[in-house]
Amino acid sequence: MVVGVRFKSAGKIYTFGQGHLSLAEGDYVIVETVRGMECGKVVVAPHDVPDEAVPPHLRVVHRRADASDRARVEENRAREIEARTVCEEKIQELGLKMKLVSVELTFDLSKMLFYFTADGRVDFRQLVRELASVFRTRIELRQIGVRDEAKMMGGMGCCGRPLCCATFLDDFVPVSIRMAKEQNLSLNPTKISGICGRLMCCLKYESEGYGCGGCMCVKKKEEYIPAQNDRVAADEGEGRVVSVHEQRRTATILLDDGKTLVSAWEDIVRIEENAEETAVRPVPAARTERPPRESGERRPHSTNRRRSGERSDRSPRPQGKSTGGARRTNSGRRSRPQQRSFRRDDSANE
Repeated sequence: MVVGVRFKSAGKIYTFGQGHLSLAEGDYVIVETVRGMECGKVVVAPHDVPDEAVPPHLRVVHRRADASDRARVEENRAREIEARTVCEEKIQELGLKMKLVSVELTFDLSKMLFYFTADGRVDFRQLVRELASVFRTRIELRQIGVRDEAKMMGGMGCCGRPLCCATFLDDFVPVSIRMAKEQNLSLNPTKISGICGRLMCCLKYESEGYGCGGCMCVKKKEEYIPAQNDRVAADEGEGRVVSVHEQRRTATILLDDGKTLVSAWEDIVRIEENAEETAVRPVPAARTERPPRESGERRPHSTNRRRSGERSDRSPRPQGKSTGGARRTNSGRRSRPQQRSFRRDDSANE
């Protein structure tokens, strides 16, 4: 039989073997972990599991915690507060760009862990030496992210309740912006982000009701599920779907007469639209080819050509303003105006 033990109020649940002890939910036990001896609380009552579900290298509960063990835990909490103050002073003295978040001390005082956040990599080797000389134990510094920081420090969410990660969430689940789109939420980052600056964990709670795998997706095969831009027919007339509300199982339809209708899924029927007929361009008539001319043969003049001296019915082509007598040549370039030279004949006046 195995039991579930938790070491923090909203921490992960670890599985241990019950051994020969009679344990119940709510008991405090002493177990051996990778960090040493720890005191935890039984949150999952003893139960049987199949052999293939037993985790490898399963450890057994060492003993049940007594009053002296509980008192020792309280002493360790007081030492953690003192260690936090000393560490913050050392960080300021060394000028390190890091923020201390939390301090943990193991039950057997064999290790002291410092959790911090920083924008980049921090060289804290000198800090570790000074802390080890003060506390005379093994020192370990761990850099964490903003979500772990919010889980350790706690706070109030935008809903007015304590943070989910600090109260009951034992582990973080991946959250994507697609979950907000499926729930028709505003994509404003200030409205869908938590105090950690990441997407709110509560977006995951109802995502199964909108996406695959949810209870609302188990529907009859012949039931029609409207989608945006579908052509449907309702009691009021025909129209096109502009939005769908999956929780209420309703669809907003823009009717052909311009009215807006909110109808249930069961009251609308999809209309199959025929494929648009592609416009066929008219094929031009085949041009009759003229027979090739023999050498020396001239093409007869067209009778439609205007005779010489006959006036055209077309209006005269407007001419632009004169540009200093400039005119265009056959090549398209402007030729300079011809200048007439006048020579003064002085001999005539004599």
